[in-house]
Amino acid sequence: MTQKMIGEYIDTHRERFLNELLDLLRIPSISARTEHQQDMLSCAEAVKKSLLEAGADKAEVISTAGHPIVYGEKIIDPSLPTVLVYGHYDVQPADPLELWHSGPFDPVIKDGKIFARGACDDKGQFYMHVKALEIMVKTNSLKTNIKFCIEGEEEIGSPNLAKFVINNRDLLSADVVLISDTAMISMDTPSIDTGVRGLSYIEVEVTGPNRDLHSGVYGGAVANPATILAKMIASCHDENNRITIPGFYDDVLEASTAERTLLGKAPFDLEAFKEDLGIHEVHGEAGYTTNERTGIRPTLEVNGIWGGYTGEGSKTVLPSKATAKISARLVPNQSSQKITGLLLEHFKKIAPPSVSVKVMEHHGGEPYLTPIDSKAYQAAAKAIETTFGKSPVPVRGGGSIPICSLFEKELGIKIVFMGFGLDSDNLHSPNEKYDIFNFYKGIETIPFFHQYFAE
Repeated sequence: MTQKMIGEYIDTHRERFLNELLDLLRIPSISARTEHQQDMLSCAEAVKKSLLEAGADKAEVISTAGHPIVYGEKIIDPSLPTVLVYGHYDVQPADPLELWHSGPFDPVIKDGKIFARGACDDKGQFYMHVKALEIMVKTNSLKTNIKFCIEGEEEIGSPNLAKFVINNRDLLSADVVLISDTAMISMDTPSIDTGVRGLSYIEVEVTGPNRDLHSGVYGGAVANPATILAKMIASCHDENNRITIPGFYDDVLEASTAERTLLGKAPFDLEAFKEDLGIHEVHGEAGYTTNERTGIRPTLEVNGIWGGYTGEGSKTVLPSKATAKISARLVPNQSSQKITGLLLEHFKKIAPPSVSVKVMEHHGGEPYLTPIDSKAYQAAAKAIETTFGKSPVPVRGGGSIPICSLFEKELGIKIVFMGFGLDSDNLHSPNEKYDIFNFYKGIETIPFFHQYFAE
């Protein structure tokens, strides 16, 4: 197999590859919303069909207590190495809809980019592996066995994946897990994530009076839940933006000087970063760079906050309740279960007696690090060097993929990240996008991973 051979196949089928992805993006597979149950089933069936058409020996939609998992495989020789490709076909809700420049499930191509929910996270990225399988099968150049586990609940914490993996260890047995659900620094500076952060996600509800009150009649005499909640949240960081929750940093694995030095060599344009986000200055834990804050340090962020009247015009009320969704991103050695417990306990403890507090756990996941001296990592690095013409930079990813530690624990294998997205692709935000160049570049690169991993 040569780069020319792959390139010629892509060029011949370029339009079909793109149209297939656009059809997948038109399915509103929002796992968090019950009204999209049928869309989830439709999307799973579409993924199954794509695997079979690409040359998989078999593909099936497997039911779970929640949304189904799509499993597929191409086994050419049991004695050869086996690669398990993981991805997810579910997507985040598209809200707020008014901020989209086009319909989130009506893909639009503009300036060489696909704009749609799921374009990068993760339909565009896992579909690269489907098309790479097609190329390797059609050109008779497949050097490994390939298995696919494409789930429908990643965006809600993969609540049913653990049971599926535990009950199907033999079905999923492999030598490595390959994931494309991460980003590169840029197409000029390719990179590989050496790890992802964990996640602890909770919801805090503060209740004061038994109903909304007239803010003139009762204001100043009754605790305002919105004000109390805001103060509670604000108290979770000190003047250096360090998290104040007791025990939060106890298990943090501090990055070595060597790793921080290596991370510091990764190209980063601070002014371009600020301009892209429309901010005047960056913000975060004192003593760390922006790249360190988003990779090697844990964080605590408010993901949503509401209470009282938020409609058009004015309504002067003192709200009965105020609520916030809060997430912590975790680094190696931190346990999502332990941190969730600390968060739940802390918000109950700091609440004043004038209100009552209800704290609920949503979902979590563990941080993960992959060794850069492994055969699989070296195969990924060599594959990227083959198609990009330069070695990838190892970096830490800021996002979370909850299933990583699960796969290693239950299947006894390591994970390699080969993401082709960009941090600027508006993941989880309005106007999510994926560069068409990146899509094809991923399809071009992935076959070389299989070739080098089999050597």
